[in-house]
Amino acid sequence: MQFAVWAPDAEQVTLQVEDESRPMARDPERPGWWAARAEARDGTRYGFAVDGGPVLPDPRSRRQPDGPDGLSAVVDHDRHAWPDDWAGRGLPGAVLYELHVGTYTPEGTLDAAAARLDHLAGLGVTHVELMPVCPFPGRWGWGYEGVSLWAVHEPYGGPEALKRFVEAAHARGLGVVLDVVHNHFGPSGNYLPAFGPYLTDTHHTPWGAAVNLDAPGSDEVRAYLLGSALAWLRDYRIDGLRLDAVHALCDERALTFLEELSAAVDSLAAQTGRPLFLVAESDLNDPRVVTPRAEHGLGVDAQWNDDFHHSLHTALTGEAQGYYADFARAPLAALARTLTGAYFHDGTYSSFRGRHHGRPVDRTHTSAHRFLGYAQTHDQIGNRAQGDRLSATLPPGLLACAAAVVLTAPFTPMLFMGEEWGAGTPWQFFTDHTDPGLAEAVRQGRRREFAAHGWAAEDIPDPQDHATRERSCLDWSEPDREPHARLLDWYRTLIALRQSRPDLLAPDLAAVKVVFDEERRLLSVRRGDVRLAVNLGEEPAEIPVGPGPVRVLAAWEKVPQPDGEGTVTVPGQSCAVLVEEA
Repeated sequence: MQFAVWAPDAEQVTLQVEDESRPMARDPERPGWWAARAEARDGTRYGFAVDGGPVLPDPRSRRQPDGPDGLSAVVDHDRHAWPDDWAGRGLPGAVLYELHVGTYTPEGTLDAAAARLDHLAGLGVTHVELMPVCPFPGRWGWGYEGVSLWAVHEPYGGPEALKRFVEAAHARGLGVVLDVVHNHFGPSGNYLPAFGPYLTDTHHTPWGAAVNLDAPGSDEVRAYLLGSALAWLRDYRIDGLRLDAVHALCDERALTFLEELSAAVDSLAAQTGRPLFLVAESDLNDPRVVTPRAEHGLGVDAQWNDDFHHSLHTALTGEAQGYYADFARAPLAALARTLTGAYFHDGTYSSFRGRHHGRPVDRTHTSAHRFLGYAQTHDQIGNRAQGDRLSATLPPGLLACAAAVVLTAPFTPMLFMGEEWGAGTPWQFFTDHTDPGLAEAVRQGRRREFAAHGWAAEDIPDPQDHATRERSCLDWSEPDREPHARLLDWYRTLIALRQSRPDLLAPDLAAVKVVFDEERRLLSVRRGDVRLAVNLGEEPAEIPVGPGPVRVLAAWEKVPQPDGEGTVTVPGQSCAVLVEEA
């Protein structure tokens, strides 16, 4: 088979296949590339040595059986016989479920996660969003320090396990979204700089030198990232990609990397006949990210909407620290602003940033499904000092209210694993770095970060302690007992309502009507004929839901049938979904 590697500044490159070494020759048709042929099959170990240095894994390795520091292994994707009955599942109308393979089950493998997919099918979600699965040092971690961007973390089960997971999800009608990281490479096990200018000092990021998207040599670096992204969609039949922190992509070229990626994904979708999509994590509050390329946007299909999260979180908890400060001044007003316009900061002053931030969304032309709405994510839980979920401090009634707001909002809803039953387990920051110096730096950095907010060092979970990961694993005995079972049934009810009521799938932000009472903590949302009445206060209250006669479709606590006066009486810390009667 043909082996090839990009090493533009090398004087010589050697290929090692199993125990045999042979020199590679420059490829006359591809400047900077080296090539050689050798006998190999699925599973054959190999690597490259540059200018007499050590044998290193292939930057485009499809498998790292011994982790990021070991030799690469050949993967023959044609050996997997895929069923032909999956037509794909697009983003409009979706309900996403974010899942971390290493803590979704105690086993922490893709096969163990696949064995729990019936739970998700029964819940009613449409897509499973896997957090990153690329190899990283050690066994446990969040996955955002991955290397070998074409491979699958071996402790999760490696490439074949991911294919089995995707196949099992598709068999249950579930699409699969994969979280990918293009804005930085992991600090340990990253050998890319030995091959070429994958990083550049032209820009600097929180992780150091930036990924080279616009400096000399960036054509091949962009091709590397594009090839990796398309490989997940093609070779593993993934349905969509979540792009980590695109605001940290340093790219000053006229044709941005995001536009190039969007065009490549659209082309692959046309070739395969399956809908494929991109979802960005973006802190820019710039609607151009989700504007189609034909309309001079970047062409990403959707983005996470942290402004919606922050306003909902402050309304539920009253927290006002850090970036919550602007939202906490009038949380229901902030929530209403996001429900009707997506962004809270759409050109307004952000005290957290010390400047004005964002720009308005064109509500009449931008579909609401292009924004993901959520009450909890891995970031918003795991980046807290103790990884505490909303369920750690809120009563079940307020958790039910959070679910109702998310699942009746105009946005594409997303849940974080265990949220649907109010999991009693935290989700904490954990690592398993094999480099002692890096492990200690992460441990101390975490403590310093929260010491600035008054936390004692002993109260911050040690990321390197395996007990931190174990505490973060879901307890699968919880869904069958109260109060978890009742909340789980509420989520199922709300998801079923969302999927059965066309008004809840309507993409028109301009049509959303919101009324609120900040002092009494009351919220009323109108979406076509459907109404949501939320009482975050402790006492029963009348909430306007008119005009017109309405009937109750679902309620967390018993709600008297409205009498036609345009109001409904909702118990404290409860909510109801209603529909207008013709």
